Amino acid sequence: MIFDLSHPDIRRAIDTALAEDIGPGDITTESTIPADLQAEAQFIAKQDLVLAGSELLAILFDHPAIQKNSGARLAPADTIATVQACARILLTRERVALNFLQRLSGIATLTAKFVAAVEGTGVRILDTRKTTPGLRILEKMAAAAGGTVNHRMGLYDAVLIKNNHIAMAGGVRPAIERARAAKRPIEIEVRTRTEIEEALVCGAQRLLLDNMTPTQAATEVAFIAKRAETEISGGVTLENVRAYAEARPDFISSGAITHSAPAVDIHCRIYAVR
Repeated sequence: MIFDLSHPDIRRAIDTALAEDIGPGDITTESTIPADLQAEAQFIAKQDLVLAGSELLAILFDHPAIQKNSGARLAPADTIATVQACARILLTRERVALNFLQRLSGIATLTAKFVAAVEGTGVRILDTRKTTPGLRILEKMAAAAGGTVNHRMGLYDAVLIKNNHIAMAGGVRPAIERARAAKRPIEIEVRTRTEIEEALVCGAQRLLLDNMTPTQAATEVAFIAKRAETEISGGVTLENVRAYAEARPDFISSGAITHSAPAVDIHCRIYAVR
């Protein structure tokens, strides 16, 4: 399952969202809806989309009937899940459920477009750390549902030496030499042929070609010639990702997957059960 509901950050995010929206109580629902009224909610796709986050409904509601799982391709009018519960519960949690489904499915849908755009090139699309604060695990799971290879989760699980690290460490060589203490594979951002050559001599396992044009990237990937893995990043969009993929790097990363994905249209219909 792409969405691991045992991860503590998931329940924390949902609890925070519920507390933010409900506060001390849903005054509209509590004042208008009988406490014993039962109802059914249907979560329905209103557009073509790649689903992400339907498994979260099992945390928000008791025993939802989930019909489509994360990663499923949906068409308009496809039912994602149905939930039978107290009407007050459904009305109070409807918006939080939709916020998660719409946001996460938006990421999965955009990701799938990036993956489709590079089909046949052998390039793998990576997500980044450009996520909504507090929602990283969920947004990276959504990106995986759309077909990415998840990059590092945070600063703690991989070495990625960026331009500012290089500047403050005194150059490519001292930065790499100091990074060896972490005993992890070393990836380093490079912007010039000189930096590329130095990084290769120092044994970097992956080179991040940053803010190059597709033509420049193709030249440098050819020069590197598989002596290290290559990743292209910086300015990558859905419109130009194919051009970058034609340079034949191993990976392309794009922050747009998470920071610029539009929410998709998912509807919740609630009916009283008499």
